[in-house]
Amino acid sequence: QVQLVESGGGLVQPGGSLRLSCAASGTIFSINAMAWYRQAPGKQRELVAVIGSEGSTVYRDSVKGRFTISRDNAKNTVYLQMNSLKPEDTAIYYCNAAIRTGNFRGPSGYWGQGTQVTVSS
Repeated sequence: QVQLVESGGGLVQPGGSLRLSCAASGTIFSINAMAWYRQAPGKQRELVAVIGSEGSTVYRDSVKGRFTISRDNAKNTVYLQMNSLKPEDTAIYYCNAAIRTGNFRGPSGYWGQGTQVTVSS
């Protein structure tokens, strides 16, 4: 059994900052890529940023230079530092991780429950 638990969402004014955290727990052998997605009302879920096990990162264009994804492998945790937030960043943010639960098992994708981020004055 694997769980991903997110925290850190909330209401912030435009230009403000938030830091999201997502901790994985349970039967974990190793974690490959970890990522943050978001879904705004009436829109499809979209990839925000992804970080590989070795630390390589990819960002969607609209958040480059404003968001930073990082991970702490010792804590099985991924973070998303969000600066210069805009109203269009308002969405439910979900973490996703590719996790192996055994030495002879391939990775499976797991999702967190989501955390609301609202950017409004």
